[in-house]
Amino acid sequence: MPKGSSTPWSYFLIRVLFKFVLKIFYGTIVVEGTENIPPRGVPCIVCSNHSNSLTDALVLVATIPFKRRNLLRLTAKSTQFGKKTFTSWLIESAGTLPIQRRKDFADGQIDNNIVMQHLLNALDYGDAVCLFPEGASRFHPTIAPLKTGVARMASSALSRNRNSPDFEICILTCSITYMHRQHFRSDVLVTYHPPIRLTPSNNPELLEPVDYSEIRSLTARMHQQIGSGTLDAPSWRLHRVAKLAARIYAPLGTEMSLGDYVRVVRTFLEAFKLAELHRNGELLSGSDNEPDSSNDDSVVTRVLKLEEDLKVYQDELATWGLKDDRIRKPLKRRVILYRILVRLTWSVILLSISLPGVLLWTPIAIATFIAVREFKRSGPIWDTWDEIAQYKLVYGLISGIFVWTTSVLLTFPVAFITVWAVPVVMWLSLRWFEDAVSAFRAFVSLARLLRMGRKHLGELRTTRDDLHRRVMDFAVNTLGLPGTPEQHFTEGSAGQQDKGRIRGPWASKAKYFSLRRRRKRDWNETLRLYDQVDDYPEDF
Repeated sequence: MPKGSSTPWSYFLIRVLFKFVLKIFYGTIVVEGTENIPPRGVPCIVCSNHSNSLTDALVLVATIPFKRRNLLRLTAKSTQFGKKTFTSWLIESAGTLPIQRRKDFADGQIDNNIVMQHLLNALDYGDAVCLFPEGASRFHPTIAPLKTGVARMASSALSRNRNSPDFEICILTCSITYMHRQHFRSDVLVTYHPPIRLTPSNNPELLEPVDYSEIRSLTARMHQQIGSGTLDAPSWRLHRVAKLAARIYAPLGTEMSLGDYVRVVRTFLEAFKLAELHRNGELLSGSDNEPDSSNDDSVVTRVLKLEEDLKVYQDELATWGLKDDRIRKPLKRRVILYRILVRLTWSVILLSISLPGVLLWTPIAIATFIAVREFKRSGPIWDTWDEIAQYKLVYGLISGIFVWTTSVLLTFPVAFITVWAVPVVMWLSLRWFEDAVSAFRAFVSLARLLRMGRKHLGELRTTRDDLHRRVMDFAVNTLGLPGTPEQHFTEGSAGQQDKGRIRGPWASKAKYFSLRRRRKRDWNETLRLYDQVDDYPEDF
């Protein structure tokens, strides 16, 4: 039985650095299914969707528990290696192997044989290797068709060990869902699925010479698993509409776990996708994905009409810069005025006490803003936006270290105090500043309610009531979702608080300064002065 490679000290330090940077940048990283990760010594190929460039690899390294796997061998495009940049150093220090891509070479000639041999040797030794079967990171609403490299590598590993009856290799699929992949203090869901276990005796169809249809079948199985845990649609429009439908159906905020929230959104998303496939005649009769009511055109028409009306409602909310929750709970004018005063006062107080730490954060914010702005100018959305989080992480880390070092040097006589006091002040100020921004957002939203006027607000409320009735009917009678979401998703099961949910005001206050931040209104929040109502580019 292979034991797996030992952990190099450089990998251990890099992993600690990854976890630290990710926990600062993202508000909450919820990890599900860690019990599915094969233990140390079992050859394992880890693969996930790839929408956030280097950040995806950092998330995998940081979220696989050390007691399960002490080392994850990474791969990255070869163009990231050999440069005099911090990113290049970071990649190489983590033991990452370079993969050549045809589009990166003018003549299209590549040679990955040596790298593949290293990866196969690592599997023979019981290590876990990481591959992204989409082939390249992409800012896109849907998962790209998976390449067959992972399946072919598994086939090669099985064939090399065909005479070892105890040999087993696992393909561990993972789904990564970013609420807002590039925004500071957003949230992330990481779901590890049950591994696909392969052995020479149980899977002779994968032994060389192998029928290529078996490779395609295994790849399709991987695609299905990865897609089942994240949001996958042909357009950003469907993402927007499905999220709105989920918020209307279960407006629970963070009382609902992030995993449950994503699964509810995905349920609506898949239904809207099927309806559009029916309308376009792209769904074959008798398909496994075909709903029971597929022959009833009125059902499809009803779903498409609901989708259209949700989009119109969402566009109206975006125009006013409001969230559905503000329309759901009508407030009297005097209550709005009172809350405006309270929110504005609280925002000013929190901003005042966080100001010393905010001054320390200012150089970091400026350096990151300039770096991201220049990078965006280097290419179109589809080729640059998947690397924005990576740039923010790297430049934020470099500038943060610079601020800390400078602060310690400038206070050298009392450096033994500032060496730890500066990080503490920066963290406390970040927490206070987050709440100040949240209070200011609430102030702005309430002011917009006043500006909207009673008549228009009443019309939106009527529209919302009609949509709520239709969404609930669709969710319960067609999709099979619980009829009492408030009860179903807030009661949950034991241990749900470990999956991102924040239960009630006591938990919110007791964990005020924890890395799992304050109780949010919903999982759609980021550190912005305005509500994140609509964060999707035009479809392309």
